[in-house]
Formats: sequence, C-alpha cells, structure tokens
Amino acid sequence: MRTAPGARAEGRRVAALPAESTGNALQRAVRAFLAQLRTEAALSPHTLAAYAGDLARFGAHCARTRCALARVSTATLLEFLGAERASGAAPATQARRAAALRAFFRFATAERLVARDPCDDLPSPRARRRLPRALDADAVDRLLAAPDPARPLGLRDRALLELLYATGARVSEVSGLRVDGLVDDLSVVRCTGKRDKQRLVPLGRRARSALREYLERERPALAAARPGEPWLFLSARGRRLQREAIFRALRRHAAVAGLPPASPHALRHSFATHLLENGADLRAVQELLGHADIGTTEIYTHVDRRRLRSAHRQFHPRG
Repeated sequence: MRTAPGARAEGRRVAALPAESTGNALQRAVRAFLAQLRTEAALSPHTLAAYAGDLARFGAHCARTRCALARVSTATLLEFLGAERASGAAPATQARRAAALRAFFRFATAERLVARDPCDDLPSPRARRRLPRALDADAVDRLLAAPDPARPLGLRDRALLELLYATGARVSEVSGLRVDGLVDDLSVVRCTGKRDKQRLVPLGRRARSALREYLERERPALAAARPGEPWLFLSARGRRLQREAIFRALRRHAAVAGLPPASPHALRHSFATHLLENGADLRAVQELLGHADIGTTEIYTHVDRRRLRSAHRQFHPRG
C-alpha cells in the first residue's frame, strides 16, 4: 500500500526530532545522574560507561516515541526493554539496562524530576547464570608458556599471564595495578576491586619469578618513554596497559598455544575452579576472588558436585 506524502513527511519529522520538545529534560537529568555517580558512587569507569550507553539508548527510544521525561511510565520502560530484547541484547545486557533505569529513576524521583518512579512496577529480569568455562591444567600450562621471552614484550606478557592465573584478578584490577601493589618481596599482590575494596592475594613461585624478570629486564626500558609511570604493566609506549590490550594479548597467545580464544575471565574462572578441584575451601576462594557475597562464589560449587559424583562412582560399592 502506498503511503501518502504527508504521512511520509510526518514520519520524517518524528524520526528527526532532536528531543528539543521531549528529550531536553531527560538529557539534562541523565547528565546530572551520571555526574553524581562519578563523584559519589564507587563505580568502575567501565560500569559508568555502560550505564551512560544504556541511558543514551533509552533517550533515543524516548525521542523516537516522543515521550517526555515526565510522561515515562512502566509501559514505556517495558516497551524499551522489549525492543532491546527483540534486537538481540544478551540477557546480562538486558538486566544491566534495567538496573541502569532503576538507578536513574531513583535519582529522578529523589530530585523531584518525576512525580512517581515508573520502575516501582517493573519486573526484575534475571540474567541467566552460566557455569564458568575454565581451562584445564594442561591448557593453562600451554597458554602461560606461549609468550616468547626473547621477543619484544615477551617478558611482560609472560608476567601478565602468570599474574592473572596466580591471583584470579579481574582484568580491570590488573590494568590498574601499580608497582607498589607488589609487596613483601613480590610474594603478595594488593588488588583493588569493585567499590575500591582492597584484598591481598599471595603469589606463587612461578608468578614471582616471571614478575621479577619483567621488572628487572623489560619494564625499565618501557618506562623510559614516560618516567614516573606508577603502573605495573606498561604498553610499548610506556603508558598504562589498558583492558583492551590485555584482551588482545590473551587472544594472541591462545592462538600461539593452539587454543580457542581466551579471555582474562577464563583465567579467573580457571583459578577458582582449580583451587576447588584441589580441595580449597569455598570461603577462601571467595576472599581470593574479592566477592562481597559468597552466593556469587557458589557458581563454582558445580566443581565440588562433579568431584563428589566421581568419587562416589569410584569408591562406592554400588557406584
């Protein structure tokens, strides 16, 4: 069916609406909310950037539908989240976007920018919990042996991989690790986790050896480009090694080792899984991972159940 020219023009006006009439108040409120988060909430830059992106998508939805901030309802939020789900957003992404909306509208209600919080009646989508995909011990050995110490950045990458596996640290924690975070003659590392919570994690012999060699033989040359940089792991230009560069290094060395693409989180999962497989207490693993709630650590208890089933089959008379 042909669309009348007037209708097409009206469609163009709606699509091109710059949120002057519907979105300025929303944009100002979002900017104020993000500014408050930066100054008052101990959120990581990664989380702040994610929330900003989530709220920008919501703002674009409101502009398309010409829905002003004061008119946002639970139905508006459900329509937006439904559109995100239909566009292929992962369950975890959907859950985070809902969390961003809840936090924003709590702020907007407290600041009296809206008369009522539309999230009050919003159901909570739950991200599907997936079991960790850990590397087995042989795969970890191959991955950690992949960096060539004779090549540029080889000592750095070997120390980086050894530290990731030795501590189970998050990639953001490793990127933000300072030289003075290595204490007690490199036998302990001070990790700064979510909400700036610090924890001390012991380092094994191999990680200490790799770090010492990197600090003595390679880091001084990298640091010469920018004297005084406090970060432990530096780029070829002497700057702090960013998250993205760490991901790239792991993918590159996984390919050298003949493994599927690996991530820092895979080494974190492997760290926890291997500790539990060898009899570590769940509470100890919680402390080492920096989980505030042991319920988060319990995702790894499938390891205990698997080991118990294996022991039952092996040793029970009727196993």
